[in-house]
Amino acid sequence: MKIGNIARPDRKRPEPLWHQAESALRSLIADGTWPDGTQLPNEGKLSEMLGVSRITIRHALSNLEESGLLRREHGRGTFVRSSTVIAGVRGLTSFTQEMSDRGLVVGSMILEMIELPADTEVASALEIPEGSPVVKLRRLRAGNNQPIGIQTAYLPSGRVEGLLEIAEPILSLYDILRDRFAIEPKLAREIYRVGTVSEQDAALLDVEAGSPAFIVRRITSDSKGPFEFAVSTMRGDRYEIRSKLHI
Repeated sequence: MKIGNIARPDRKRPEPLWHQAESALRSLIADGTWPDGTQLPNEGKLSEMLGVSRITIRHALSNLEESGLLRREHGRGTFVRSSTVIAGVRGLTSFTQEMSDRGLVVGSMILEMIELPADTEVASALEIPEGSPVVKLRRLRAGNNQPIGIQTAYLPSGRVEGLLEIAEPILSLYDILRDRFAIEPKLAREIYRVGTVSEQDAALLDVEAGSPAFIVRRITSDSKGPFEFAVSTMRGDRYEIRSKLHI
């Protein structure tokens, strides 16, 4: 088992030992020391490796599993999970922020970036006349160099003049909208549907056409109204939705 450099928890630090242990294990996953599919040492070995109790290790592993970084298989052990984004009750964040929060290295490749007239669906979502010019931005999104989804965003051209001329990679569209166009997201409405990966997207997502996927439609607004209509196809094996329900 490759261990690499690992920071053992320090009882003199103010952070709880389980939090330090979780951070140490998370770093081994994030830097590629433990790549996807790696089986972790058992709790006893991890306890010895980090110098903490098994209860502390169990707490750290449980948090990493909840974050989607690990999977536990009964009778087999604990494994590093393939790059996965978990959506649930959260604030209004970008896909880039979601991935960063999960400890994944963000990747993005522009597939298409053009101006075109808004069709009926796009115009209705953005509350603009049909045929109005919009910027279409289609990107392949990845985490830890693994394809996770394809996102297509439509934005009213009048609100993002100059967006087509931006040469830099667009990792976080919301960062660019905020910094260059003073557009600050305030509210988003999302609809998740179960669907399949199209033939057009299959090769990009490295799956067979017809594979399970989440189809996500999102309308995002600021103080002036809707500024983004996004349609995403997310790999069903790398995107999860979890919720905590309370009575």
